[in-house]
Amino acid sequence: MQTYLSSAEDTEQFGAELFKTLPAKSLIFLQGDLGVGKTTLVRGFLRAAGYEGVVKSPTYTLVEEYSVEGLKIYHFDLYRLIYPEELEWLGIRDYFDQDSICFIEWPDKGCGFLPNPNSVITLVTQGIGRLLTVEKNE
Repeated sequence: MQTYLSSAEDTEQFGAELFKTLPAKSLIFLQGDLGVGKTTLVRGFLRAAGYEGVVKSPTYTLVEEYSVEGLKIYHFDLYRLIYPEELEWLGIRDYFDQDSICFIEWPDKGCGFLPNPNSVITLVTQGIGRLLTVEKNE
């Protein structure tokens, strides 16, 4: 599936729609260049879930954890990872062994240490907006 997002608001709205369709245990890979809107999409998802706090990119913390009405949501950014083995130090498997929704930016940095995702969402700059592609794995 492909869709064109003409603004940050459209990207947040897509994240909100995604909230309505994802099962409580999901792994979503987010792909795209820096500044393309990956965190904006996650912000829309969290707002739809009822989270009202600040949503920031986990570029420096590697993971941001959110709990909304009993739902655990983890937002990872692996951009600063040097070696995929660093995910073991984070205890990455523990995040996947529970009922949670995990968004992972820059999943290629964790090659060999991440399970297969339920979906891959790719954002690419196109004109003033973004072309969003969703690939679902069965």
